[in-house]
Amino acid sequence: METRKIGSLEVSVVGLGCNNFGSRLDAAGTAAVVNATLDAGITFFDTADIYGKTKSEEYLGQALGARRREVLIATKFGMPLDEQHKGARPEYVRQAAEDSLRRLGTDHIDLYQLHQPDPTVPIADTLGALHELVQAGKVREIGCSNFSVAQLREAEEAARGRTRFVSVQNHYSLLHRAPEQDGVLSECERLSLAFLPFFPLASGLLTGKYRKGQPVPEGTRLQAGSKQLTEQNLDIVEGLIQFAESRGHTILELAISWLLAQPVVASVIAGATRPDQVQANVASAGWRLTDADLAEIDSIVRAA
Repeated sequence: METRKIGSLEVSVVGLGCNNFGSRLDAAGTAAVVNATLDAGITFFDTADIYGKTKSEEYLGQALGARRREVLIATKFGMPLDEQHKGARPEYVRQAAEDSLRRLGTDHIDLYQLHQPDPTVPIADTLGALHELVQAGKVREIGCSNFSVAQLREAEEAARGRTRFVSVQNHYSLLHRAPEQDGVLSECERLSLAFLPFFPLASGLLTGKYRKGQPVPEGTRLQAGSKQLTEQNLDIVEGLIQFAESRGHTILELAISWLLAQPVVASVIAGATRPDQVQANVASAGWRLTDADLAEIDSIVRAA
């Protein structure tokens, strides 16, 4: 599989988002998905301490076992686990890292990400603690999530020759284009930051399981009345399905290949609850969209 760079890390262009582990999947279900992911050639796993109330990290570590050395693990800290375990104070950064290392059963985290800005702590203080973790060999690279352009610039200035963020993970998909509009993608290009989109499949809207005029499937993430299941979004989905199928592809393949056509995107970390979903995600990376394709896709999205 093709790889791209996140700082010094070489990651597969399709990664696995591990937010289902410990919530929708138990340890055995997690192991099945992880094994399928490894077999498919994916080497990049993205989790967080908050996923599955810490069980995601634990189940991922157990499932990887001795194959840990074959992969790159990204995890996150900062969102509240409880009143004592949250935020980006230096002492908590160190504690959160040790807790994640223990749950993952590893001696290092490849990409350690601040899950959200903490307005109560100067970013220079947080970066100082992260720099110590890198110097100690417990973390290889650091990143951030849910950051604005102003916050990215502040962090870059605060690093002052120490370890700097090499990535930002924000919400981005064919149906959610905020990083284009708010300047984050352009700032990533300017600062040579890798961009990691979360919700790349728009919570399942871009998988083809939700169709206009058809009942909402039972047991899926989005249910009738969801603010995402609007007539406008379903119109866009129908147009995108027609576009993809006319070229022998699925809308899921379109959603992932479109993100990979954006130069600053390093990896699309889509979740999965079944091995066959992993295989479908991997197949998506082989479609190279042309400039004409991208223009037509934009026209479909704008027309709805």
